Amino acid sequence: MPNGPVSHNGVTSEEPKAVVAENGKAVDVQDKEVSTEGLCSISAYNQWTPLAVSGQLPRPRYKHGAAVVQQKMYVFGGNHNGRYLGDVQVLNFKSLSWSKLEAKPESAEAVSFAARAGHSLIPWGNKILCLAGHSREPTESLSVQEFDPQTCTWSTLRTYGSSPSSRGGQSVTLVGDTLVVFGGEGHGRSLLNDLHILDLETMTWDEFETTGTPPSPRSEHAAACFAERYLLIFGGGSHSTCFSDLHLLDTQTMEWSRPEQQGVTPEPRAGHAGVTIGEYWFITGGGNSRKGISESLVLNMSTYEWSVVTDLETRAPPTSEGSSLVMHTINGENFLVSFGGYSGRYSNQVYVLKTSLKSSAPLQQINETETNGITPGTNSSRKVIFEIEELQDKLGNRADFSKTSAQVVKGERNQIEDRLNQEQLQSLNLKQELANVENRNAELTEEIQLVRDQLSAEQARACKLENEVSEIQERLQKMDALEKEFELLRGEIISGSDEVTASSDQPPRGGGFWRWNG
Repeated sequence: MPNGPVSHNGVTSEEPKAVVAENGKAVDVQDKEVSTEGLCSISAYNQWTPLAVSGQLPRPRYKHGAAVVQQKMYVFGGNHNGRYLGDVQVLNFKSLSWSKLEAKPESAEAVSFAARAGHSLIPWGNKILCLAGHSREPTESLSVQEFDPQTCTWSTLRTYGSSPSSRGGQSVTLVGDTLVVFGGEGHGRSLLNDLHILDLETMTWDEFETTGTPPSPRSEHAAACFAERYLLIFGGGSHSTCFSDLHLLDTQTMEWSRPEQQGVTPEPRAGHAGVTIGEYWFITGGGNSRKGISESLVLNMSTYEWSVVTDLETRAPPTSEGSSLVMHTINGENFLVSFGGYSGRYSNQVYVLKTSLKSSAPLQQINETETNGITPGTNSSRKVIFEIEELQDKLGNRADFSKTSAQVVKGERNQIEDRLNQEQLQSLNLKQELANVENRNAELTEEIQLVRDQLSAEQARACKLENEVSEIQERLQKMDALEKEFELLRGEIISGSDEVTASSDQPPRGGGFWRWNG
């Protein structure tokens, strides 16, 4: 539903009607004046408002990706009428104008952005990371690509360790300096609930073992990070049902739990979008087997209390399935920006909601438990890092240390750093060995499958030969019976010949016919 005339091959179509909510009631805004002075012109809080934009509108789509970098929203890919899209569209929040970028590979050997849907975009510094997604030519493992808005180039990042299998509809969440990948739909429509973590400093993949009960396999769910430690998973769907459950993973203890939800009861949904502002997690759009979800919700992640932000008429773009949702701050005001989606038809409209909720001061991490100053679930490398930090604290607090003592501590610190470097090197070597073993295992698995296929072919051939042998045996039995009958007839013929010989002494009584029948 474009919010202005759209040109297709030189033909301008009339602007369709749009619906927004005011004071909880749906109103027609076809003839309603929409300000073009930017996001700051929006005065009403907690109401979705269609945004007037200029430039060539992107093609309507859903299951695309969107990310904000330096006052601009970048939209990659998506799906339209079953066709994967590979374009890069940019909405400038200052001028409120759309433009299309002609992105290119970083080098002749690099791979450009492949048309895809169901992928994830993560802003990282002044660049954008793109992970996973469904495409026409799926790969075996999940790749990590990077887009540089300054040079408008794509590059594929080299990662270490065992990469997750390729998938779409997963969640990718930035937790500190790591990316946490959960679930999604893999090859053959297989639903997943595995957990993989990519360390963005070393670009190394890890698959951690968790305790507790993880979420059931699902895709098209939403995920968020709270207090730089806790991963929340909400909703999603399988092939037969949609969920409204809320799961919590403590990334330090790697333990799953089910928080007790408060406030309104969210409806089951999949294909919804979410964005966080401080301790608040906003959820909009999605649907289930019965209907699309018209309510925009917010979860207080410190109390797990749900509340309704606003409600829209069903099939208005922010209630769509597969829409994107980003947050942009101007002059201290937080704006939610929704683009695209599918609710019976594909949308390319931009809707904005100015939220009245303000994030509070940084919260203390809840349910923190430590043993001897070391958090459970950390590896030896992190333990060494904590030892370095403790030495630094001691050096800062004890200003009266003598020069000799300082040199001793410095030597100990160097030893610890050497141990850390050795352990990191050993960890990389072990991960490389593990990757080699996994590759060898994959090769052996292929060989075993080949042998199994050959064995199946030989078994089929043996079965065919057995059938032929059975037929030959039946023929031999028939030949034995015929041979016995032949011997019997031969005996009768010999007996008859003897009788004829005995009667040959008598004179013939005639010839011709009698000779054969007399």
